[in-house]
Amino acid sequence: MTLRRPPLAGVYEGASLTDFGGWEMPVEFDSIRAEHTAVREAVGKFDVSHMGQVTVSGPDALELTQRLTTNDVAELAPGDAQYAGITDEDGRLIDDTVVYRLPAVSDDDYLFVPNAGHDGEMTERWASHLDRWGLAATVTNRTEEYAMIAVQGPDAETLLGAETALALGSLGRFEAASGAVAGVDALVARTGYTGEAGFEILCPAADAAAVWTALDCQPCGLGARDTLRLEMGFLLSGEEFHQRDEPRTPYEADIGWTVALDTEFVGRDALAAQARDGVDERLVGLELLDRGVPRHGYAVTDTEGEALGHVTSGTMSPTLGVPIALAYLPTEYAEPERSVEVVIRGEPKEARTRATPFIDR
Repeated sequence: MTLRRPPLAGVYEGASLTDFGGWEMPVEFDSIRAEHTAVREAVGKFDVSHMGQVTVSGPDALELTQRLTTNDVAELAPGDAQYAGITDEDGRLIDDTVVYRLPAVSDDDYLFVPNAGHDGEMTERWASHLDRWGLAATVTNRTEEYAMIAVQGPDAETLLGAETALALGSLGRFEAASGAVAGVDALVARTGYTGEAGFEILCPAADAAAVWTALDCQPCGLGARDTLRLEMGFLLSGEEFHQRDEPRTPYEADIGWTVALDTEFVGRDALAAQARDGVDERLVGLELLDRGVPRHGYAVTDTEGEALGHVTSGTMSPTLGVPIALAYLPTEYAEPERSVEVVIRGEPKEARTRATPFIDR
């Protein structure tokens, strides 16, 4: 299968590349540790054009998007954004997304950002429900038209501020504004996937190189993006949830705060029942106390060796210098400081449950 290439593919020659969601993306430019540290201590930039960009416009754009995402889209004013789940009839996560109500200068009403490789599937989901419900709206997959660049770290505002006249300091978290960046028309949002202060820039694909080049800071790949998000306990589609291999609801995945049960959406009744009755398992943080690195699929047991659950994601935390992981465990293990073991190559390793995020930001 031919991999999709992001608009910036020609700019970062020399980076280590990998297949991610059907896209050829950089894993690292220098080293994961150097890139991770740059974001935690200064600023780094990421090409995140592999994320989908789907716009929804027309008289029923709000109703359509409201009924297909778990959060309350009606609460969004122009320029606001929110994190939400996309669930099936049983309340299981198909994807997670950020939904934007676009500033008034846009011809479209809403933009939502599916995960890598999901843009076609989610466009079809919106279009098919549009027809099924007899609504009037236009759904457009713009993933090939746009690039997305994330600028993250404590110095992100200073760096980006030198390239735009937008009042970045007045943008609250999950707010966006339209304006020029390095002379390119763009949407700038105070969002990100690292836990640091920062912004995500959406601009025309043809102009992406000019924006990327103007932002003179450490380029970062998917490797650092993963260690940064894991330190914050953020979900990764395909790891913390997968409709077939890891079917989980927002309550199990510990993002129940994204579920607005007073709205009508696909999966709402199943989630209302789960909110009432509780869940048997929840996603929790782990810290390994013995040497080793917990990885996806490793078994988690109690101290007597009885099976409890499994790791979904794990790494050696560059910030803390200790191995950390996310795992699905019985709900009684959701509290911090419970003793467990992670089985690594057949050998049980001592661990304990930890509250997430693992670091304070």
